[in-house]
Amino acid sequence: MNLEISDLKKYKHIHLIGIGGISMSAIAETLKNWNFTVTGSDLNQSQITDNLNKHGIKTTIGHDLENSKKADLIVFSAAINDSDPEIILAKENNIPLVGRGEFVGYLTKLYKETICISGTHGKTTTTSMISICFVNAEKDPTIEVGALLRNIGGNYRVGNSEYFILESCEYKGNFLKFFPKTEVILNIDNDHLDYYKTFDNIVKTFKDFSSLLDEDGLLVTNADDENCYNLKNIVKSQFISYGIENEKADFLAKNISYDENGFAKFDIYKKGEFYITIQLSVAGKHNILNALACAAVCDFYGIEKEIIRDSLKEFTGAERRLEFKGKLNDSVSIFDDYAHHPTEIKATANAIKNKTYNESWVIFQPHTYSRTKLLLDDFADAISNFDNIIILDIYAAREQNTFNISSEDLVNKINSLGKIATYMPNFDEVIEYVKSNVKDKDIIITLGAGTVTNIGPMLLESK
Repeated sequence: MNLEISDLKKYKHIHLIGIGGISMSAIAETLKNWNFTVTGSDLNQSQITDNLNKHGIKTTIGHDLENSKKADLIVFSAAINDSDPEIILAKENNIPLVGRGEFVGYLTKLYKETICISGTHGKTTTTSMISICFVNAEKDPTIEVGALLRNIGGNYRVGNSEYFILESCEYKGNFLKFFPKTEVILNIDNDHLDYYKTFDNIVKTFKDFSSLLDEDGLLVTNADDENCYNLKNIVKSQFISYGIENEKADFLAKNISYDENGFAKFDIYKKGEFYITIQLSVAGKHNILNALACAAVCDFYGIEKEIIRDSLKEFTGAERRLEFKGKLNDSVSIFDDYAHHPTEIKATANAIKNKTYNESWVIFQPHTYSRTKLLLDDFADAISNFDNIIILDIYAAREQNTFNISSEDLVNKINSLGKIATYMPNFDEVIEYVKSNVKDKDIIITLGAGTVTNIGPMLLESK
């Protein structure tokens, strides 16, 4: 099903199956900017598909056999399988097919300086931080990031320079098809076990990714993560580390403090010498690490440290990364966060602990049956960090429930830890329950990678 693209210019009409995905939509917008005829299809209508249509990219909800048949090239997302009607039609009509990973890999070849930001957690935030620094330094980068970023007006930017800043996902080894000049590996954790099966396989995949770098390349990685730091022993490229705990890190955060919003202020030391003081506008210790990764990359590329400092202060977060949605009853703050892995949930819980509030509420929607099954104990432990806990039905995403797991299993596990969790599958029921029980100066977090993001606006509209 895959095609080795030698020359993109020979294709006039490119059709994307699964165009509503955050990465696929960025590809579509980039191709449109390059004056290709671009069409696409997606099973679900969303703000992204609506925007694509507004921008002149015909996007069909459901299968689009008409434009598939007219296309010179079809790009399909990782969620699309051989039984898809548009894939079948393309094969019957000998229309070239290429997976999203391979296609993005081709795009990375077009740039002299492709900067790939990877890791199990923090990719979107760190990609956003680096992107803002490069834009403010007038380096005119092309950008693809996994969320809507206010600073660039979307999830992509088409530049006219040698720089391509790309959020790079490890799922199914997709980033192994890229051609990076610089890599950032933020952390290595036990995610996507439906595909990788074991943590050792995940570690090996990141090792393979780092091995893609040539001697003139650069690896920037987390000295506080043992598996990341050990990559220094296998890479041929230049190596820069950052950290908070590991004193051997090249970029080290010291003198950390937090304000009432949970925003960190800290000093960066570069190779033991004071570098600059940073004040963040996003909460949490994990964002100190993300900012250190950003500073290390930007310093390597010659961006002035004052621009790095000012850009990090300017960054208020990407969409759905502890994003402030508004206030209920003028005193209850509502935030929305994409966290859907226990490590991410703990980071969010720790981030809000530095904020000033009464009690915390979490409304969590587990994401995929396989992840919920495999990490059930870890999810229960992470969710138990909140005061009031509501669990929604599992968001299936790409899966069928062949795992004999339900959200009630998670509720029971949390309750066995001595916390009280409530299972509520109905969003309207959640709205009424929260409105009836929330108190002044409480804080509400909606958590998950699925439709839970709709609850915050529903609460605010119900005032």
